[in-house]
Amino acid sequence: MNTQSASPAERPAIEPGAGRILVWDAPVRVFHWLIALCFAGAYLSAEHEAWRLVHVTLGYTMAGLVTFRLLWGVVGTRHARFSAFVRGPRAVMAYLRGMLGGHAEHHTGHNPAGAVAIVALLGLALAVTASGWATYEDIGGKWLEEVHEAAANIMLGVVGIHIAGVLLGSWLHRENLIAAMITGRKTGRPGDGVRSAWRSVGILMLAAVLGFWWTQWKTAPMGVAHGPAAVSGKAVTQERDDD
Repeated sequence: MNTQSASPAERPAIEPGAGRILVWDAPVRVFHWLIALCFAGAYLSAEHEAWRLVHVTLGYTMAGLVTFRLLWGVVGTRHARFSAFVRGPRAVMAYLRGMLGGHAEHHTGHNPAGAVAIVALLGLALAVTASGWATYEDIGGKWLEEVHEAAANIMLGVVGIHIAGVLLGSWLHRENLIAAMITGRKTGRPGDGVRSAWRSVGILMLAAVLGFWWTQWKTAPMGVAHGPAAVSGKAVTQERDDD
């Protein structure tokens, strides 16, 4: 049977001889779920003054996580490195054509289309956090606040496209890509896996984030931690100085 024209249900999802291998190390997985949690929490708390501390803390956490991911994308394990999955427009278009035709090429790590979404999300996360910090510090005025909101909304749209792509890829390849980002394991050739999960780094990441959250809460001014926040951090500080 010609596997290029067969439907996803008829053709082999992966080449013969493949098995379950470790693809996503612990830092990649911890980053993925923490950034998803932070963005969702920050987006939902954006319009509520009583949740200003949560919103700001999650925004700072996103900035730290993206900084780490950029570094890990250079020095991390095989499939975490940008050089392993970022491809040019031709490769992206070829993958999309295959996906639309029902016979997209299987990739052990991120596929070319998924790589575009990842790079876009990292860039948008930086734009959101930078503009959010400037807005919080009363730098730039109203236009920067609008940039912050627009970047967050665009990021939400890219997240939706990314989720749709993951679901479609899971169906085409008969492989649960969401579960793979939890366990770290996918179907592939033994030689394509990574040797270590780097669990110690993942644990340190989680501990650092939780420690930062605890510090933010414990050191926050009373008005921020237990009630509606002032418009900016400078305003809160000024109110306490006036007392």
